[in-house]
Amino acid sequence: MDKFPLKNWIPYKLVNLQGQIYCRWLNAFNKTFTEPFFDETILKLRGLNSAHSAISSVSDLSMLEEWVGGLNSVEPTAFIFHISRCGSTLVSQLLATSDQHIVLPEVPFFDDLLRLPYQHTGFSPKDASSLLMTAVKYYGQKRTGREQHLIIKADSWHMFFYEQLRPLYPTAPFILMYRDPNEVFSSLKRIPGLQSVPGLIEPEVLGFAAEEEVPQALDIYIAKLLEKYLQQYLKIITTDNHFLLLNYSERAIPMIKKIADFAHITLSRQDLVDMDERSRYHSKKPGETFSEISPAATPLCLRKAMELYKELEERRKAILV
Repeated sequence: MDKFPLKNWIPYKLVNLQGQIYCRWLNAFNKTFTEPFFDETILKLRGLNSAHSAISSVSDLSMLEEWVGGLNSVEPTAFIFHISRCGSTLVSQLLATSDQHIVLPEVPFFDDLLRLPYQHTGFSPKDASSLLMTAVKYYGQKRTGREQHLIIKADSWHMFFYEQLRPLYPTAPFILMYRDPNEVFSSLKRIPGLQSVPGLIEPEVLGFAAEEEVPQALDIYIAKLLEKYLQQYLKIITTDNHFLLLNYSERAIPMIKKIADFAHITLSRQDLVDMDERSRYHSKKPGETFSEISPAATPLCLRKAMELYKELEERRKAILV
């Protein structure tokens, strides 16, 4: 591993230079990835790389695959999918308390690769899949020698890439996290995400058919988005053989224990102590205690989403019997 020329380096950004796609790189040194979102990690890594800021570390995208040979990395242990605001950030933060876990929460570069065919006609989903598998190896490299598990928390809309992702990792556990739609709706209205603002992400990426009209009224749009998410989960669980449904209502530590059991992750007593301590604080603001905000009454626009949620809940509870 020490002789690998790009040890500690990760590709972190795609750039379009005169119509050609290039890749920017960062040296991660020996820093562990513990931030709630990987874009925060990138900011810290850029600070560590500031001594070389005058030198731009850029390569042709094809070099991503050419250079990966000989890299010692951890294969993905599990993928965490979510419908937004349903505990996935806290779960990933708890898993990140162990130095045996590489936790990758919403890596921008992975999203860049998955959406590449939607933004550049010269790339196919097959191209994106090949590049993604290679990128995962760089991010999952063994940099300290203690790493045993690699957990990837996807962006919420990555569930719509299920048919593209599952063949790449046919036996990896897919964790499907969700929550009462009204609670998610209220949170997204209060603090919008990229996916909850019409036009920020390609409609096709969010499960909208090419001929389907995308609502522009915010409440209707978020409600429709939640319908799409829940419909996709129901579709996934009809055919997938390696999924685990988790409802936010189950709470953090019980969910962690289920994930560990399902993904064959051994947690020590100290791991659980550390995770319990971290669970007392805000998932996105580690130094701040967390308090729930009760949602308003369920609006009429969520009627269908609530029906889908109840159906998914019935399926989850039936599996537990």
